[in-house]
Amino acid sequence: MSTASEVGGRRGARGGEVRGNILTVATAEFAAKGFTGARMDDIALQTKTTKKMIYYYFGDKQGLYRSVLESAIINIRAEEQQVHVGELGPVDALKRVVELTFDYHERHPDFVRLMASENTHKAAYLGQSGDRSELAGPALDLLSSILQRGRESGEFRDDVDAVDLHFTITSFSFFRISNQYTFDWLFQFDPVAPENRERLRKMLTDIVIGYVVRD
Repeated sequence: MSTASEVGGRRGARGGEVRGNILTVATAEFAAKGFTGARMDDIALQTKTTKKMIYYYFGDKQGLYRSVLESAIINIRAEEQQVHVGELGPVDALKRVVELTFDYHERHPDFVRLMASENTHKAAYLGQSGDRSELAGPALDLLSSILQRGRESGEFRDDVDAVDLHFTITSFSFFRISNQYTFDWLFQFDPVAPENRERLRKMLTDIVIGYVVRD
């Protein structure tokens, strides 16, 4: 016979699975249609649960959308933590962060679409999140740690700010995905074409390293 703790554990695992499934489906819907265009009925039809349970877990459409945004950011923060700074020199560690960010945006176009959509709302929904430190802190802590090690070793300039650096790395990686179609139409240059990928990846790395390294 199962104990109460075992039953509770299975229920908890099941609840986590259901919640995760809802977030996966909702992420795709909100990324494709935005907050206004996405419909809760459509999301419910594609999940392994009911509309009633979606409201149970997330409260309402705004709550679900906010959770999707938070989850998307938490996922990239988790990916960044795969850079083990202590095992790499400052230059190699920073290169790894640049490459990881470039690759992540390419592999997760829904992340780009979600962030672009939320910017049209001036971060109104994300602004209701109480987890700003969890969403932003790990990225800045990682870069600050690398910069500090680089300054101590004499390799990096003393005046480089982690927020500026994050902005530079993210904006290049983000724009390459978000604006690929208009950029291609205007300039007859596809930034996501395989033949351009490695050159642009190296370009971003060179820009960042060139900026932080002492002359």
